[in-house]
Amino acid sequence: MWGWKMRITSVIAAVAVVFVFVFFLSFSVVSAAAEDDGDPGVIVIGYQPSTHQVAAMVAAEKGWWLQDLRRFGVEDVKLNEFATGPPEMDAMLIGDIDVAYVGTAPPIAAMYEGLDAKIVAGVQVQGSAIVVRRDLADEYREKGIAALKGCKIGTYPAGSIQHTILSKYLADNGMDPEKDVQIISQASPSEAASAIGSGSVDAVFLPSPWPAKIESEGSGVIVEWSGDIWKNHACCCLVVRGELIRENPELVKQIIRTHINATEYVKKHPEEAAEIFAKWQHENVSVILRSLNISDMQWIHDPHVLIDSGVEYAKVIYDLNRKRYEARGIHLLQADDIFDTSLYDEVIAEFNVTPATPTTPAPTTAPATPTTTTATPTATPVPGFEFWIVMISFAAVIVYMRGGRRNEGA
Repeated sequence: MWGWKMRITSVIAAVAVVFVFVFFLSFSVVSAAAEDDGDPGVIVIGYQPSTHQVAAMVAAEKGWWLQDLRRFGVEDVKLNEFATGPPEMDAMLIGDIDVAYVGTAPPIAAMYEGLDAKIVAGVQVQGSAIVVRRDLADEYREKGIAALKGCKIGTYPAGSIQHTILSKYLADNGMDPEKDVQIISQASPSEAASAIGSGSVDAVFLPSPWPAKIESEGSGVIVEWSGDIWKNHACCCLVVRGELIRENPELVKQIIRTHINATEYVKKHPEEAAEIFAKWQHENVSVILRSLNISDMQWIHDPHVLIDSGVEYAKVIYDLNRKRYEARGIHLLQADDIFDTSLYDEVIAEFNVTPATPTTPAPTTAPATPTTTTATPTATPVPGFEFWIVMISFAAVIVYMRGGRRNEGA
């Protein structure tokens, strides 16, 4: 009798050991999958709190991103907000985001620092404004940018669209951006708005809706739009990591399709776009609508529109950093280094329209599913692995018990 008790105790212990073993083995497999570089089932899109990039928010609010990308194995689409373009590109440099709605200048500046990415679509042109203190408005209207000589101007950090255009505008008018004015890099548009409100800067150069917001608060007066400074200049664009373009071009093409659909929807429904933006940014809808009405911004998606001014941005950024770049053997970027328009052109060819006036299908009707895709599903443990471990272990226990019975009978 005692021998059977010992055997039963041994069986229970063996089964417990098996389950503990299976648990930890399963945990280690799942952990190894989670620690793999990146999550192929998740696409992360960067964007900023500007109406320039409202197409990204509209597509997310409507559920189009996940709906359109799910067939490529994408299980989640996350939107990460950044205050300005340079930190957004820092995030792309280290692999934290896959796609970015961002000004055209920041990715170019980041490409000089080694960013592996391309501009694949346009987002909008123009749409920023110089806003001055109320007491400076008349002088600016009389003298233009020369009225700001000796002043403090708040704008986005070096490498941004606003910093690049402002630097060029000052230089084109015989002013040294580093000596004749003091350009104050602001960490966010709200910080810049607070700065002109408090009088710590004399003027700001910001994208919509911030100029209209500052005016509505009585902190400043809009005196010049960026389209008057540089007609049809490139502003925001759609940037995608080089690895994603090379390894999954069909997925990138769908990202471009969804962006085109969202952009066309925004152009046809600006009031709804304003409501969505106001909801996401906790802003007053009437202020956002006024911003859309007075801004010289134009939403686009054709990347070809951005090429000329994009190449010019590359020259301005290179000149501002010439000594450092030359010391490191960095050469001036050309259009092919910055843009990849091939996937956009393929998408437009599917719609059988000219790039300038795309007519896209409704956002809820995705184009035909590609026959092949290189999208990789999220790693999971081998199906049935734990089941077979348990079955083998129980078989071993049964053999052990039968063996015990034969031994007692002998």
